[in-house]
Amino acid sequence: MKDIYILGIESSCDETAAAVVKNGREVLSNVILSQIDTHTIYGGVVPEIASRKHIESIVQVVREALDRAKMQSSELDAVAVTYGPGLVGPLLVGVSYAKAYAYGCGKPLIGVHHIEGHIAANYIEHRELEPPFMCLIVSGGHTHLVNVKDYGEFEILGRTMDDAAGEAYDKVARAIGLGYPGGPKIDAVAGEGDPGAILFPRAHIEGDEYDFSFSGLKSSVLNYLNSCEMRGEKVNTADVAASFQEAVVDVLVENSMKAVDRFKADRFAIAGGVASNSALRSAMEKACGERGVGFYKPSPLLCTDNGAMIACAAYFDHMKGDFAELTLNAIPNLRLGDRS
Repeated sequence: MKDIYILGIESSCDETAAAVVKNGREVLSNVILSQIDTHTIYGGVVPEIASRKHIESIVQVVREALDRAKMQSSELDAVAVTYGPGLVGPLLVGVSYAKAYAYGCGKPLIGVHHIEGHIAANYIEHRELEPPFMCLIVSGGHTHLVNVKDYGEFEILGRTMDDAAGEAYDKVARAIGLGYPGGPKIDAVAGEGDPGAILFPRAHIEGDEYDFSFSGLKSSVLNYLNSCEMRGEKVNTADVAASFQEAVVDVLVENSMKAVDRFKADRFAIAGGVASNSALRSAMEKACGERGVGFYKPSPLLCTDNGAMIACAAYFDHMKGDFAELTLNAIPNLRLGDRS
């Protein structure tokens, strides 16, 4: 069987990324140019600035991905790109470049859903993993609990009703003075605190037992901080971070395990930026172990936005002959499972 080489391009938020992947699972190169330093001074991603940075970087990043893979564009079998969901400006940069690149080298174009890419990161890390399995995708913009029925076939069991988990991390980190990005900073500080010091709420949505809500938790943290300020009490940042993180992880694990038990899943995976969180990884591994359920997690590098996961997801579309037209457009609110 002929080997398939796919160039994957990702630019949905603040990472300009490109990778070359062989046969959907073997990463030959994975180049990620982060904009974290640029956006830190603003306390979050500024879409217009992110778009400009993508424009400045994308040619260099794609060229480096091909160089590291020791490949020419003529050797590629397809060009894949994230076309949604995400920030519309950054998405448009990646989609426009990928369309031009595919046209220029006469290769098929494949549009990839960003969340599907995160799920596919597990195929790279765990080559033995195949559907069906259950997956929790947690990032700055998304919190989805998904039944992965087959490659490219998904059943969404639960999603956030308001803030995504990563968004809550960023807002709480800003409130307690840790700055951006919130996820890794809270994770680091939480290790020095007591997760039982402050009892923050765990939201449960009546009638939708697999859905998530983090806005109330975020508000509870802000109210606690305001209350301390009014009483003149010193805030223990580590305890706040640890207690907040414990509340987030408890809900993520509890809802996920409810679904695992009900659907009798024997394999469970996590994905997305928050999937690199040490407390979440540890708690999920413990919960799965207690049930005899196989647990899968990508390495932290593959949890972040990257081109390798996009190329991996695209491989399965390539095998089905599911290619995109050059009219492909960015869709910032694209739902998982949609094909547009």
